Amino acid sequence: MSRADANRRRILDVALAELLRDPDASMDQIARAAGVVRRTVYGHFPSREILVGALVDDAVEAVAAAHGTDRATSPDPAATLARDTLAVWRIADRYRLLVSMAQRSVTMEGIRTRLAPVRKECAELLQRGLDQGAFSSPLPPEALAYVHEQVLFGLLEAVNDGVLPSEEAGRSAAVTCLTAAGVPASRAVELVAAVDAAPAP
Repeated sequence: MSRADANRRRILDVALAELLRDPDASMDQIARAAGVVRRTVYGHFPSREILVGALVDDAVEAVAAAHGTDRATSPDPAATLARDTLAVWRIADRYRLLVSMAQRSVTMEGIRTRLAPVRKECAELLQRGLDQGAFSSPLPPEALAYVHEQVLFGLLEAVNDGVLPSEEAGRSAAVTCLTAAGVPASRAVELVAAVDAAPAP
């Protein structure tokens, strides 16, 4: 990694920590915390909006990496959906305050565009579950994938507003996504509890 790349990575890491600590942190504050001059930060990120956008890109990349890690080996679409949702929640929870900021600076349209590949994978899983009879929904899988995405965004905001603790919200997200896909509530709760208790792959 070149020095410029290392500086960029450090600025991003420090910016995430600073913005999660203080959502109103300025570019000057971020530069000081990163141990670089203001000009260096602006050399990589010409505006605060561009910096937040780069952090959102990092978040989406991490979500995509966590999503569907066992897709090829798991025969049960419902268990896979529960595992995917919990894995995505753990990543999204780290960035939840950033998501709230990004809605103002990057716009939700920009976030939706970045999440399109994850949404497509989710729709493919939902289609497989519908074909196998594991899921049942009046919605086509593409629309249901949007519903699942909004469940996660809604619960991130609920945690931000202090309505739910983070860990409970993650399990609730997984149960809600399963029940929205037509899995009976009791089965959804059992599945999520089993998946959540299993060691990470």
